[in-house]
Amino acid sequence: MTFLNRTTFRLRTTLIVPFVLQIVTTVGLVGYLSFRNGQKAVTELATELSTQASDRVSDQLSSYLAIPRQVNEMNLQAIDLGILNPEDIEITTRFFWRQMKVFDNLSYINFGNEAGLFIGVGREDDGSLYTEQMTEANEFIFRRYGLDEKGNPGELLATEEYPFQEDEWYQSVVLAEGPLWSSIYTWEDRPEIISIAASYPVYNDDQELIGVVGVDFILSQISDFLGELKVSPSSRIFIIERDGMIVGSSSPEAAYKEVEGEVQRLSILESPDVLMGDTARKLRDRLGDFADIQTPQHFLLQLSQEPAFVSVTPWQDKLGLDWLVVVVIPEADFMEDIHASNRNTILLCILTFFLALLVGFLTTRRISQPIEEITAASAQMAAGKLKQSIRPRRILELAILAKAFNTMAAQLETAFNTLEKKVEERTADLVEANAEISLLNEKLKRENLRMVAELDLLQQMQRMILPRPEELEIKGLDIAGFMEPADEVGGDYYDVLETDGVVTVSMGDVTGHGLESGILMLMTQTAVRTLKEIQEQDHVRFLDILNRTLYKNLQRMQSDKNLTLVLLNYSQRTVSISGQHEETLVIRQGGEIERIDTTELGLPLGLDDDIADFIEHTIVELEPGDSIVLYTDGITEAKDINKKQYGLDQLCAIISQHWQASAHEIKEAVIEDVRRHIGKQQIFDDITLLVLKQEA
Repeated sequence: MTFLNRTTFRLRTTLIVPFVLQIVTTVGLVGYLSFRNGQKAVTELATELSTQASDRVSDQLSSYLAIPRQVNEMNLQAIDLGILNPEDIEITTRFFWRQMKVFDNLSYINFGNEAGLFIGVGREDDGSLYTEQMTEANEFIFRRYGLDEKGNPGELLATEEYPFQEDEWYQSVVLAEGPLWSSIYTWEDRPEIISIAASYPVYNDDQELIGVVGVDFILSQISDFLGELKVSPSSRIFIIERDGMIVGSSSPEAAYKEVEGEVQRLSILESPDVLMGDTARKLRDRLGDFADIQTPQHFLLQLSQEPAFVSVTPWQDKLGLDWLVVVVIPEADFMEDIHASNRNTILLCILTFFLALLVGFLTTRRISQPIEEITAASAQMAAGKLKQSIRPRRILELAILAKAFNTMAAQLETAFNTLEKKVEERTADLVEANAEISLLNEKLKRENLRMVAELDLLQQMQRMILPRPEELEIKGLDIAGFMEPADEVGGDYYDVLETDGVVTVSMGDVTGHGLESGILMLMTQTAVRTLKEIQEQDHVRFLDILNRTLYKNLQRMQSDKNLTLVLLNYSQRTVSISGQHEETLVIRQGGEIERIDTTELGLPLGLDDDIADFIEHTIVELEPGDSIVLYTDGITEAKDINKKQYGLDQLCAIISQHWQASAHEIKEAVIEDVRRHIGKQQIFDDITLLVLKQEA
C-alpha cells in the first residue's frame, strides 16, 4: 500500500490542530483588543481630568485676582464721588483700614500723589495692621504707626525714607496712563510669600493726574489651592509667567532660592521638583519658547523617568497678566489598574485556552479512539484474521458503525464472495458517519464559543452599569455596594443617583439567566436613569412609566421575563420606599432591625402594561447611625453543600452584630458570612448587596 509512504497524520492530530489554532487566534485577539481599549480609555480619562483641572485653576485665578482690581475701582469711585478725600489722612487711613479688615488676603493698600503725599495701610506677619504716612513737607520720609481696634494710629513704630514715586507701582502706571500689575516679588522677611501689586492712576475732572492708588496682593494662596486640587496621586499643577518664572505650584518644594543672602524667585527650569522641572524642559524642547504658546495643548510626553499626560493652558486678565497653567499627570497613576486588568485578562485567556484544549483533547479522543479500534481491526482482517469484534460505544453513529463492522466481520466468514459489495455499503456508512461527526464537532465548537462570548458580554454589561466608587460618595450618607455575577449570569442590578439633593436608590432582580435577562437589566438601568434625569419625583408615575416601557419592549422581544424592583428616594434623613422586591431592612440603634415587606408596594415589572393602581409607598425616618440594607435573593437563597439556604434570619443576625460598623464593614461582614455558608458549592444566582448608613 504505497499511500503509507506519503506524509500522513493521525486522526487526533487532524482534529486537535485546527481547534488549537482557532483558540490561540481568538485568545490573542481578545488580549490585544483589551490592551488597546485600556490604553485608549486612559488617554481619554487623563485628557478629561487635566482639562477639568485647568478650567478650575483658570476660574480660581480669575476670581482670586479680581479682588485687587475691585478694591482699586472702589477707591477710584469713592474719590470721584467725593466720598473719599485722599488729602484727609485720618479718613483715608480709616477707609483703607476697613478694606484690609474685609479682605484678609491683601497685604497693602496705598495712595500717593505728585506732591509727595503718601498714605498706606499694611498687614504684619501676625495679622495686625499698621499705617505709613507722609505729607509734602516730610520730604519722602514716612512714619509708621500701629493701628488699634478702631483703626486709629497708636505707637510710632519706625521712620524711613521712601521715594515712592520712583517705585514700579507708581511710575509705570503714570507712564502707561492706565491700570497695571507690577512685577511679582517676594517678601524679604518671609521669602515663602510672594505678592503682586495692582495700581490705578487717579485723574480729576480735567484729566489731570492727582495720584495713584495701589493694592498689594498675596499670591502664595494660589499654591495652597493647587496643593489641595488632587487630580491623581502623583500629579503636579504649576503656573508660570511667560519667561518661565514660577507663580505657584502644587509641589511642596520651595519656589525661591537664596543667593548671597538675597532671595530670588526660581524659574520652572530650576525647580527642585523633578517632575515639574523635567516637564518644563520637555515642553520647551517640543513647543519652543513659553511665550509662543497661545492655545491650549494636550499631549503625552516621554519624561526622563516615566511618560506623563501634560496639559498647557494660557491664562490672561484685563490688566495684562499672561500666565501658563500646566497640569502633569504621570501615566503610571492610571496604568497600574490597566496593567492589573491586562494581567487578569491574560490569565483568563490562558485558563480558557487550556480548558478548551482539554475539552478538545477529550472530545477528539472519544471520537477518534473507536475509529482507531476499527482501523486496527480492519488491518487485522486485511492480514487474514477475519474474527474481529468491536465493542459498542455510547455515541449513536459510532455504535451503529461498530455494529455494522461486527456484522460485516461475522458475515465475512460465510459470505466472502459478497465482501466487496458489503465493504462498499459499509464504507458509505462510514463516510456518512464521519461527515456527521465532523458536523457535530464543528457545531459543538461554535456553540461553546457562542456561550463563552454571551456570558462574557453579560458580565461586562453588569459591571459597566454599576455605579462608580465616586458616585457613592454622597454627603450625609455612607454607602457601600457589592455585586458578584453567578456562573450563568443573571439579571441583578442596583444604582445610586443624586439630583438636586434627592438620592434615588434602585435595586432589581430579573427572572432567569442569560442574554434576555441581561438585556432587561440594561433596559431597566437606562430607563431609571432617564426618569431620574428628567426629575420625575412622583413614585407612582415613576414606576408606572418604567413598567410600561419595559413591558412594551418585552412584548416586542416576545420574552416572558420580568423583574422585581424596589425604589428608594432619600432626602434630609427621610426615605420613601416603593416597588415590590425582597424585604427592606432598616437597622436602628442597638442593632434592632425593622423588616419592611414590599409585597403591597407594587408588582413585578414587565408582567402587565398597567400597574399604577398597585403602586404604594412607605416612609422611613433615619436617625444618625441608622442603616438600610437592600439585597437580592442570591444572598438569602444561597445554598451550602447540603442544599440549605442562607436565609433572611441569618442575614439579619449578621447585620445586627455589626450595626455600629461603617457601611463598607457591614457589607464585608455579610459577604464573608455568605461565602462561608456557600463553601465550595457553585454560585447559581447573582449576589447583590447595598448598605446605606445615615452619618451623624
